[in-house]
Amino acid sequence: VQLQASGGGLVHSGGSLRLSCAALWSVFTVDFMGWYRQVPGKPRELVASVSRNGSVNYLDSVKGRFTLSRGNAANSIDLQMNSLRPEDTALYQCSIVLQTIRYWAHGTQVTVSS
Repeated sequence: VQLQASGGGLVHSGGSLRLSCAALWSVFTVDFMGWYRQVPGKPRELVASVSRNGSVNYLDSVKGRFTLSRGNAANSIDLQMNSLRPEDTALYQCSIVLQTIRYWAHGTQVTVSS
């Protein structure tokens, strides 16, 4: 299984970005897909996730601003990030769990300037 992640970049405070993640070469439905973020010196946070049954969860600080949705392709997700704040600056990483095994995509940097 290969994870392909895209999106991220530099944006001003209040701006928007979209992150996408797809699990390639998998014929099975993933059990969990989510976006994490990490800032140096701080613990990694689970920003948003969707489980196999469709249940979506968000980090409290992003509720109402970020929206996680299924992508057009199977085993893919999109994270629409609106009203971005400087404190959203972090390295974002997509992760999936497939048949009890966790996979990680390369991180993508999101930088929000004030």
